[in-house]
Order: sequence, then structure tokens, then C-alpha cells
Amino acid sequence: MPPSVVLVTGVSRFLGGHLAARLAANPEIDRVLGVDTVPPPRDLLRRMGRAEFVRADIRNPLISKVIERASVDTVVHASLSAGPGSSGGRATMKEMNVIGTMQLLAACQKAPTVRRMVLKSTTAVYGSSPRDPALFGETATPKDLPSGGYAKDAVEIEGYLRGFARRRPDVGVTVLRFSNFIGPRIDTVLTRYFSLPVVPTVLGYDARVQLLHEEDALAVLERATSEDLPGVFNVAADGVLLLSQAIRRAGKIPLPVPSPAVGSVSRVFRGARLVDFSPEQMRFLNFGRVVDTTRLRRQFGFTPRWTTTQAFDDYVRGRALTPVLGPEHIEAAERGVLAAARTVMGVVGR
Repeated sequence: MPPSVVLVTGVSRFLGGHLAARLAANPEIDRVLGVDTVPPPRDLLRRMGRAEFVRADIRNPLISKVIERASVDTVVHASLSAGPGSSGGRATMKEMNVIGTMQLLAACQKAPTVRRMVLKSTTAVYGSSPRDPALFGETATPKDLPSGGYAKDAVEIEGYLRGFARRRPDVGVTVLRFSNFIGPRIDTVLTRYFSLPVVPTVLGYDARVQLLHEEDALAVLERATSEDLPGVFNVAADGVLLLSQAIRRAGKIPLPVPSPAVGSVSRVFRGARLVDFSPEQMRFLNFGRVVDTTRLRRQFGFTPRWTTTQAFDDYVRGRALTPVLGPEHIEAAERGVLAAARTVMGVVGR
């Protein structure tokens, strides 16, 4: 049954704002409230239509009054931030993510009208390490728990949500663990990373990257909000790209950096406000991460429209990325490498 009154957090960002717009376009939903500390951009605010923007900080206990007065029955927590730079620093980001979630859950626990909770989480809760399995299922235990940043925040938040679910068993709880987003409109650390003219990589590593198109992410969030689908679900597209393949498809030049120099290079890019690399993001670029989406298809009933490769190519086309090297140069280089490899193999085989 569709919800009656929905509250969406983080509507000044792409996913929260566009989700609120989609829900507001559904005539079966009576009211949509979009909450954030700052207003959405004008264009996004127009897209939100009849959705009502409420300027509020979920870290403040007053969020409970917003939920109570509007008789909210469904809460979509989409405001988790992965970028310290855009959040005012690591300490502020953690406070917004963790303390904000605690206050929001406390408000929902006291509100008898709340019947459904949807959390935008991340596959980063599985961490990234050389001992990872080929695929992470929803019940998998990370080999190395995230030690900081957005990934650690997400682990803590999911723990608080499990506690909330025990105290309010009448509330249906859906946790969506999204892989990295990509697309022509969304702005993330990864979209900025692949737009660099020279893309730094870690020497000796070539991570497997699994992505999700921004439109598939919105479709999953909309479905979780509109239908009763409790549980924990990995959300990612089919297939993977090696980091080197993605860089090549974007027409960029990889810059292999020795591991000891990675920290210095990260600080340079952060200081130039190009890309804000965090330690867990660097580990992801080392080892990658791939998840099993069987439960998403069979239990949740959703199959992503774009594969990882198709999503990445749509991002490249939509951003009109200018190749540093043309296709003819890349193909010539590939032919040269293959020819050299065949020559070496011929010598070894004699």
C-alpha cells in the first residue's frame, strides 16, 4: 500500500531531491516533506513540485515535532554524506551522519504514525581488502572492518537502525546498500575522479569496480518507499570494470603512484579542491569491491536497467568528457603492447 505522508532527508542533494520530486508526482501519496539544513538548488526545488521543503537539522531534537505534526508514516533517510569537503570537514560529516541519524531514529521511535523506514546505506560497510571474497552477500562478514570515514559511519548507522527495529517491530525497515553511483548528473567523488585529465592510481593494483546508474538508484529508492519491502539489499549493476578499463573508456591517462606516495598525492588533489580522497576511498581504488545482487532481484523484485559498463559509458557521454588520448592512439598503444607480449612469449617458448 502506498504511503500517505513521506519525509525525505537530504533533499538539497541529487538523490534526496529527485526522489522527493518522484514521490510528489505520485497522486497516491498525500504529502511529501523534504528536509535539509540548506534549500535545494532552484532548478531542483522546481522539480520537486508539490513537495514541501522544511529547513531543519536532523541533529536537533526538534525534528520530532516535524514528524509528529505532519503525521509522517514513511521516512526515507537519504542524507548520509560521503564527502568531508562538502560537509564542512570530517568531524562535521560524522556528526551529521551518526548523531543526525540517532536523533532521527529517536524521533521516529516516539512517533506512533511511523510505519516504514528506508535507509540509503552503502556497500562500503563491507570494507576493501586483499582478502575479500569475489562477491559480498548481505550476510557476509568483512575481513577488515572499516576503520574510519563514511564507511565506518554507515556501519554504526546500520547498527543503530537494527536497535530501532528491535524497539519498534511494527515498523518495516529497508536497508539499501548502494554501490558507487555514476551518471551524467550526479556529483560524487568517483565522478570527479574520472573527470581528472590525469587519473592517479596505485602502482601494482587494478581494482574491480561495480557501479550503479543514478536513475536505477532513484528507481530503487522510489520502490522501497512506495511498497512494503523490508530487509537488507545490495544494490548494484550487473558486471564490473577494472579501474584501468574505466580510465581508458573515459579517454584519460592513468598516473600510477607508488603506495608510499599515495598520501601526498591525495593531499595535493584535496588542496586543489579537485577530488577529496579519504583513506577508505583509496583502499577501494586498491582492491575494489563487488557484491551479490541476487536478493535484490528475487526478493525486492528489481533488475537494474544499466550494466556497470553501460552506466559508465552514459556518464562519459553525458559529461562530454574530452579524451586526453584519442581512440586511435589508445588502439595503437594496445597493438604495440600485444605485439611486444607475443614477441616475449615467443622468445620464452624457444
